[in-house]
Amino acid sequence: MLRKIGPVILFCTFLIAQMHPALAQESYPSSPVKVIVTFTAGGGADFMGRVLSQKLSEILKQPFIVDNKLGASGVIGSQYVAQSKSDGYTLLLGTTGTHSTNFATIPNLPYNPIKDFTTIAIFSDAPYLLCLNPQLGINSITELVRYAKANPGKLTYGSSGIGSSPHLGFEALKKTLGIDVAHIPYKGLPAAMVDVMGGQISMTYDSIPSAVPHMKAGKVKCIAIGSKERSPVLPDIPTIAEASGSNFVMGSWYGLFGPKDLPPATLNKLATSVLQALKDPEFQASLQRVGATGMPLTPSQSKLFLEADINRWVNIANELQIRAQP
Repeated sequence: MLRKIGPVILFCTFLIAQMHPALAQESYPSSPVKVIVTFTAGGGADFMGRVLSQKLSEILKQPFIVDNKLGASGVIGSQYVAQSKSDGYTLLLGTTGTHSTNFATIPNLPYNPIKDFTTIAIFSDAPYLLCLNPQLGINSITELVRYAKANPGKLTYGSSGIGSSPHLGFEALKKTLGIDVAHIPYKGLPAAMVDVMGGQISMTYDSIPSAVPHMKAGKVKCIAIGSKERSPVLPDIPTIAEASGSNFVMGSWYGLFGPKDLPPATLNKLATSVLQALKDPEFQASLQRVGATGMPLTPSQSKLFLEADINRWVNIANELQIRAQP
Protein backbone atom coordinates (compact mmCIF):
# COMPACT_ATOMS: atom_id res chain seq x y z
CA MET A 1 0.00 0.00 0.00
CA LEU A 2 2.74 2.44 0.93
CA ARG A 3 4.61 1.63 -2.26
CA LYS A 4 1.61 2.74 -4.36
CA ILE A 5 1.42 6.18 -2.69
CA GLY A 6 4.77 7.32 -4.10
CA PRO A 7 3.72 7.43 -7.79
CA VAL A 8 0.42 9.09 -6.83
CA ILE A 9 2.24 11.83 -4.94
CA LEU A 10 4.66 12.32 -7.82
CA PHE A 11 1.79 12.57 -10.29
CA CYS A 12 -0.05 15.13 -8.15
CA THR A 13 3.14 17.14 -7.76
CA PHE A 14 3.56 17.10 -11.54
CA LEU A 15 -0.01 18.36 -12.04
CA ILE A 16 0.50 21.19 -9.54
CA ALA A 17 3.73 22.22 -11.23
CA GLN A 18 2.01 22.31 -14.60
CA MET A 19 -0.86 24.38 -13.21
CA HIS A 20 1.34 26.85 -11.32
CA PRO A 21 2.17 29.23 -14.22
CA ALA A 22 -1.51 29.52 -15.14
CA LEU A 23 -2.47 30.08 -11.51
CA ALA A 24 0.25 32.73 -11.19
CA GLN A 25 -1.10 34.57 -14.22
CA GLU A 26 -4.67 34.47 -12.94
CA SER A 27 -3.65 35.82 -9.53
CA TYR A 28 -1.41 38.55 -10.98
CA PRO A 29 -0.39 40.78 -9.34
CA SER A 30 0.10 39.05 -6.01
CA SER A 31 2.95 41.33 -4.85
CA PRO A 32 4.24 44.87 -5.57
CA VAL A 33 5.12 45.78 -9.17
CA LYS A 34 8.12 47.94 -10.04
CA VAL A 35 7.67 50.58 -12.78
CA ILE A 36 10.98 51.82 -14.15
CA VAL A 37 11.07 55.48 -15.19
CA THR A 38 14.27 56.26 -17.06
CA PHE A 39 14.27 60.03 -16.55
CA THR A 40 14.64 62.33 -13.56
CA ALA A 41 11.99 63.06 -10.97
CA GLY A 42 9.93 66.14 -11.71
CA GLY A 43 9.83 65.75 -15.49
CA GLY A 44 7.03 64.68 -17.80
CA ALA A 45 7.95 60.97 -17.84
CA ASP A 46 8.15 60.86 -14.05
CA PHE A 47 4.76 62.57 -13.76
CA MET A 48 3.14 60.12 -16.17
CA GLY A 49 4.74 57.14 -14.50
CA ARG A 50 3.48 58.19 -11.08
CA VAL A 51 -0.11 59.05 -12.02
CA LEU A 52 -0.46 55.79 -13.97
CA SER A 53 1.15 53.74 -11.19
CA GLN A 54 -1.17 55.26 -8.62
CA LYS A 55 -4.23 54.38 -10.68
CA LEU A 56 -3.01 50.83 -11.43
CA SER A 57 -2.41 50.34 -7.71
CA GLU A 58 -6.05 51.22 -7.08
CA ILE A 59 -7.38 49.02 -9.88
CA LEU A 60 -5.22 45.94 -9.31
CA LYS A 61 -5.00 46.17 -5.50
CA GLN A 62 -1.21 45.92 -5.35
CA PRO A 63 1.39 48.72 -5.11
CA PHE A 64 2.88 49.86 -8.42
CA ILE A 65 6.10 51.56 -7.32
CA VAL A 66 8.05 54.01 -9.49
CA ASP A 67 11.80 53.46 -9.61
CA ASN A 68 13.81 56.18 -11.38
CA LYS A 69 16.68 54.39 -13.10
CA LEU A 70 18.61 57.07 -14.98
CA GLY A 71 21.38 57.22 -17.53
CA ALA A 72 22.30 57.33 -21.21
CA SER A 73 19.10 58.96 -22.48
CA GLY A 74 16.95 56.20 -21.02
CA VAL A 75 19.08 53.32 -22.30
CA ILE A 76 20.12 51.98 -18.87
CA GLY A 77 16.61 51.72 -17.45
CA SER A 78 15.15 50.36 -20.69
CA GLN A 79 17.83 47.68 -20.99
CA TYR A 80 17.24 46.74 -17.35
CA VAL A 81 13.57 46.02 -18.07
CA ALA A 82 14.33 44.23 -21.34
CA GLN A 83 16.58 41.83 -19.41
CA SER A 84 14.17 41.33 -16.50
CA LYS A 85 12.04 38.27 -15.87
CA SER A 86 8.88 38.19 -18.00
CA ASP A 87 6.46 37.86 -15.10
CA GLY A 88 4.90 41.35 -15.08
CA TYR A 89 6.60 42.51 -11.88
CA THR A 90 9.13 44.78 -13.63
CA LEU A 91 7.63 47.19 -16.14
CA LEU A 92 8.86 50.23 -18.07
CA LEU A 93 7.35 53.67 -18.53
CA GLY A 94 8.45 54.02 -22.15
CA THR A 95 8.59 57.25 -24.14
CA THR A 96 9.36 58.62 -27.56
CA GLY A 97 12.95 58.82 -26.35
CA THR A 98 13.39 55.30 -25.01
CA HIS A 99 11.71 53.55 -27.93
CA SER A 100 11.84 55.77 -31.01
CA THR A 101 14.62 58.35 -31.05
CA ASN A 102 17.12 56.11 -29.27
CA PHE A 103 16.60 53.48 -31.95
CA ALA A 104 16.91 56.16 -34.64
CA THR A 105 20.15 57.70 -33.38
CA ILE A 106 22.14 55.23 -31.26
CA PRO A 107 24.22 52.70 -33.20
CA ASN A 108 24.28 49.25 -31.59
CA LEU A 109 21.46 50.10 -29.18
CA PRO A 110 21.54 47.26 -26.61
CA TYR A 111 17.83 46.54 -27.02
CA ASN A 112 15.29 46.43 -29.83
CA PRO A 113 12.19 48.51 -28.97
CA ILE A 114 9.88 46.05 -30.72
CA LYS A 115 11.48 42.61 -30.29
CA ASP A 116 12.77 42.96 -26.73
CA PHE A 117 9.58 44.31 -25.13
CA THR A 118 5.93 43.47 -24.77
CA THR A 119 3.98 46.56 -25.79
CA ILE A 120 1.19 46.83 -23.22
CA ALA A 121 -0.27 50.27 -23.90
CA ILE A 122 0.72 53.62 -25.33
CA PHE A 123 -1.70 55.67 -23.28
CA SER A 124 -0.90 59.37 -23.54
CA ASP A 125 0.71 62.09 -25.62
CA ALA A 126 1.90 65.42 -24.26
CA PRO A 127 3.41 68.46 -26.02
CA TYR A 128 6.63 70.24 -25.13
CA LEU A 129 6.81 73.94 -24.40
CA LEU A 130 9.54 76.06 -25.99
CA CYS A 131 11.03 77.88 -22.99
CA LEU A 132 13.49 80.78 -23.12
CA ASN A 133 15.46 82.83 -20.63
CA PRO A 134 13.28 85.95 -20.13
CA GLN A 135 16.30 88.26 -20.17
CA LEU A 136 16.58 87.67 -23.92
CA GLY A 137 13.41 89.71 -24.41
CA ILE A 138 12.08 87.25 -27.02
CA ASN A 139 8.31 86.85 -26.84
CA SER A 140 7.38 84.95 -30.01
CA ILE A 141 8.65 82.64 -32.73
CA THR A 142 8.89 85.64 -35.06
CA GLU A 143 11.09 87.48 -32.58
CA LEU A 144 13.18 84.34 -32.05
CA VAL A 145 13.89 84.07 -35.77
CA ARG A 146 14.72 87.77 -36.01
CA TYR A 147 17.05 87.63 -32.99
CA ALA A 148 18.81 84.44 -34.14
CA LYS A 149 19.51 85.85 -37.59
CA ALA A 150 20.72 89.16 -36.17
CA ASN A 151 22.96 87.42 -33.62
CA PRO A 152 24.47 84.38 -35.36
CA GLY A 153 26.07 81.87 -33.01
CA LYS A 154 24.80 83.53 -29.85
CA LEU A 155 21.79 81.38 -28.97
CA THR A 156 22.06 77.95 -27.35
CA TYR A 157 19.58 75.23 -26.47
CA GLY A 158 19.69 72.38 -23.96
CA SER A 159 18.46 68.84 -24.56
CA SER A 160 18.32 65.65 -22.49
CA GLY A 161 21.28 64.21 -24.39
CA ILE A 162 22.73 63.63 -27.84
CA GLY A 163 20.21 61.71 -29.91
CA SER A 164 17.33 62.32 -27.48
CA SER A 165 13.92 63.38 -28.75
CA PRO A 166 14.46 67.01 -27.60
CA HIS A 167 17.76 67.01 -29.52
CA LEU A 168 16.14 65.75 -32.72
CA GLY A 169 13.14 67.99 -32.16
CA PHE A 170 15.30 71.10 -31.80
CA GLU A 171 17.34 70.26 -34.88
CA ALA A 172 14.10 69.79 -36.81
CA LEU A 173 12.85 73.13 -35.44
CA LYS A 174 16.07 74.87 -36.51
CA LYS A 175 15.57 73.56 -40.03
CA THR A 176 11.92 74.60 -40.03
CA LEU A 177 12.73 78.14 -38.87
CA GLY A 178 15.99 78.52 -40.78
CA ILE A 179 18.04 79.51 -37.74
CA ASP A 180 21.30 78.43 -36.15
CA VAL A 181 21.24 77.58 -32.42
CA ALA A 182 24.07 75.67 -30.71
CA HIS A 183 23.28 72.41 -28.91
CA ILE A 184 24.25 71.82 -25.26
CA PRO A 185 23.45 68.25 -24.12
CA TYR A 186 22.39 67.55 -20.52
CA LYS A 187 21.53 64.40 -18.57
CA GLY A 188 17.89 65.49 -18.35
CA LEU A 189 15.57 68.37 -19.21
CA PRO A 190 15.25 69.54 -15.57
CA ALA A 191 19.00 70.25 -15.55
CA ALA A 192 18.70 72.14 -18.83
CA MET A 193 15.81 74.16 -17.42
CA VAL A 194 17.93 75.18 -14.41
CA ASP A 195 20.54 76.62 -16.77
CA VAL A 196 17.91 78.39 -18.87
CA MET A 197 16.69 80.13 -15.71
CA GLY A 198 20.27 80.92 -14.72
CA GLY A 199 21.13 82.32 -18.16
CA GLN A 200 23.83 79.75 -18.94
CA ILE A 201 21.85 78.65 -22.03
CA SER A 202 19.14 80.41 -24.03
CA MET A 203 16.32 77.88 -24.27
CA THR A 204 15.06 74.34 -23.93
CA TYR A 205 11.98 72.22 -24.45
CA ASP A 206 10.17 71.03 -21.35
CA SER A 207 6.91 69.39 -20.36
CA ILE A 208 3.99 71.41 -19.07
CA PRO A 209 4.10 70.12 -15.46
CA SER A 210 7.80 70.91 -15.23
CA ALA A 211 7.80 74.25 -17.07
CA VAL A 212 4.61 75.99 -15.92
CA PRO A 213 5.68 76.66 -12.30
CA HIS A 214 8.86 78.36 -13.58
CA MET A 215 6.82 80.27 -16.16
CA LYS A 216 4.37 81.52 -13.53
CA ALA A 217 7.28 82.59 -11.34
CA GLY A 218 8.67 84.64 -14.24
CA LYS A 219 11.86 82.56 -14.41
CA VAL A 220 11.31 81.42 -18.00
CA LYS A 221 9.33 82.68 -20.99
CA CYS A 222 7.36 80.00 -22.83
CA ILE A 223 6.70 81.32 -26.34
CA ALA A 224 5.17 78.34 -28.13
CA ILE A 225 3.84 74.82 -27.64
CA GLY A 226 4.47 71.73 -29.75
CA SER A 227 0.89 70.43 -29.94
CA LYS A 228 -1.23 70.33 -33.11
CA GLU A 229 -3.71 72.74 -31.54
CA ARG A 230 -3.50 75.21 -28.67
CA SER A 231 -3.67 73.59 -25.25
CA PRO A 232 -6.79 74.24 -23.14
CA VAL A 233 -4.41 74.52 -20.19
CA LEU A 234 -2.40 77.34 -21.85
CA PRO A 235 -4.74 78.83 -24.47
CA ASP A 236 -2.74 82.06 -24.85
CA ILE A 237 0.40 80.25 -26.00
CA PRO A 238 0.42 79.67 -29.78
CA THR A 239 1.50 76.39 -31.31
CA ILE A 240 4.86 76.26 -33.04
CA ALA A 241 2.98 75.24 -36.18
CA GLU A 242 0.72 78.29 -36.30
CA ALA A 243 3.51 80.65 -35.28
CA SER A 244 5.86 79.37 -37.98
CA GLY A 245 3.35 78.61 -40.72
CA SER A 246 4.36 74.94 -40.73
CA ASN A 247 3.02 71.57 -39.58
CA PHE A 248 5.69 71.22 -36.89
CA VAL A 249 4.74 69.25 -33.75
CA MET A 250 6.95 68.32 -30.81
CA GLY A 251 6.23 66.33 -27.68
CA SER A 252 6.42 62.86 -26.25
CA TRP A 253 4.11 59.90 -26.01
CA TYR A 254 4.09 57.69 -22.92
CA GLY A 255 3.51 53.96 -22.75
CA LEU A 256 3.71 50.91 -20.52
CA PHE A 257 5.99 48.05 -21.56
CA GLY A 258 7.11 44.73 -20.14
CA PRO A 259 9.93 42.40 -21.11
CA LYS A 260 9.27 40.28 -24.20
CA ASP A 261 7.01 37.23 -23.92
CA LEU A 262 4.88 38.60 -21.10
CA PRO A 263 2.26 35.93 -20.26
CA PRO A 264 -0.95 36.58 -22.24
CA ALA A 265 -3.17 36.71 -19.15
CA THR A 266 -0.83 39.21 -17.48
CA LEU A 267 -0.65 41.33 -20.63
CA ASN A 268 -4.42 41.33 -20.94
CA LYS A 269 -4.91 42.29 -17.28
CA LEU A 270 -2.45 45.18 -17.51
CA ALA A 271 -3.76 46.46 -20.85
CA THR A 272 -7.36 46.27 -19.64
CA SER A 273 -6.42 48.12 -16.45
CA VAL A 274 -4.73 50.95 -18.40
CA LEU A 275 -7.86 51.33 -20.55
CA GLN A 276 -9.92 51.39 -17.35
CA ALA A 277 -7.65 54.09 -15.93
CA LEU A 278 -8.15 56.23 -19.05
CA LYS A 279 -11.92 56.20 -18.40
CA ASP A 280 -11.47 57.35 -14.81
CA PRO A 281 -12.43 61.05 -14.34
CA GLU A 282 -9.62 61.62 -11.83
CA PHE A 283 -7.01 60.17 -14.20
CA GLN A 284 -8.44 62.19 -17.10
CA ALA A 285 -8.19 65.34 -14.98
CA SER A 286 -4.54 64.55 -14.20
CA LEU A 287 -3.76 64.33 -17.92
CA GLN A 288 -5.72 67.49 -18.72
CA ARG A 289 -3.86 69.49 -16.07
CA VAL A 290 -0.63 68.93 -17.98
CA GLY A 291 -2.11 69.38 -21.43
CA ALA A 292 -1.83 65.68 -22.23
CA THR A 293 -4.18 63.66 -24.42
CA GLY A 294 -5.32 60.17 -23.49
CA MET A 295 -4.70 57.43 -26.06
CA PRO A 296 -6.94 54.40 -25.43
CA LEU A 297 -4.97 51.93 -27.56
CA THR A 298 -4.96 48.14 -27.32
CA PRO A 299 -1.61 46.31 -27.31
CA SER A 300 -1.83 45.63 -31.06
CA GLN A 301 -2.82 49.23 -31.82
CA SER A 302 -0.02 50.49 -29.57
CA LYS A 303 2.51 48.34 -31.41
CA LEU A 304 1.38 49.71 -34.79
CA PHE A 305 1.63 53.26 -33.43
CA LEU A 306 5.14 52.54 -32.14
CA GLU A 307 6.31 51.11 -35.46
CA ALA A 308 5.05 54.21 -37.30
CA ASP A 309 6.70 56.55 -34.79
CA ILE A 310 10.03 54.72 -35.06
CA ASN A 311 9.91 55.09 -38.84
CA ARG A 312 9.19 58.82 -38.46
CA TRP A 313 12.21 59.46 -36.23
CA VAL A 314 14.52 57.21 -38.26
CA ASN A 315 13.70 59.33 -41.30
CA ILE A 316 14.31 62.57 -39.38
CA ALA A 317 17.60 61.32 -37.92
CA ASN A 318 18.80 60.18 -41.34
CA GLU A 319 17.81 63.46 -42.96
CA LEU A 320 19.58 65.53 -40.26
CA GLN A 321 22.48 63.03 -40.06
CA ILE A 322 22.25 62.75 -36.26
CA ARG A 323 23.94 59.82 -34.54
CA ALA A 324 24.87 59.32 -30.89
CA GLN A 325 26.56 56.90 -28.53
CA PRO A 326 24.78 55.77 -25.33
